[in-house]
Amino acid sequence: MHCTMDDLLALRANEGSAWARRHLNECPACRTELEALYQRVAQLKALPPLGPARDRWPAIRDAIVAERRRRMRRWSGVGLAAAAALAGLIVLAPFGPRQVDAAELARAKQQSATLEEELQRYGPTGRVMSGRSAALVASWKTALPSSTASWPGWAGRRRSCATTSSSNSGRSG
Repeated sequence: MHCTMDDLLALRANEGSAWARRHLNECPACRTELEALYQRVAQLKALPPLGPARDRWPAIRDAIVAERRRRMRRWSGVGLAAAAALAGLIVLAPFGPRQVDAAELARAKQQSATLEEELQRYGPTGRVMSGRSAALVASWKTALPSSTASWPGWAGRRRSCATTSSSNSGRSG
């Protein structure tokens, strides 16, 4: 059995085992191999030292800057297109066709007819025109005694004012 490469490296570093030292003295093939190992190490030490070229940094920096610019242009184009699409959607969406329910349309027509009926029922002369007037009528109504209902012409007016003041009390003016 011959010495392994680990044994030879340990012998070169003066850390070899007793068995490896005895075997090296007896085996010419292992001595030749150890001598070849010394020569390889010497040849490697004789090579000129290799270091990174200092003049490559500007080329590397330019490549990095160019890649960043390409990415920015690509993303700015995508962002601009997305913003334009969103703006178009916001601006043009209200003008698009809107489907109206037949039930919703019928409900709106009924509500309009009801409101028109209510407006026809109240005459323009019997209506209170402002919130202040409605409040004044309400305060008179509570301040006047109930015996005023016997005054000539008062009963009709009082009823008219009471109904218009209650229906217009929500109106601000």
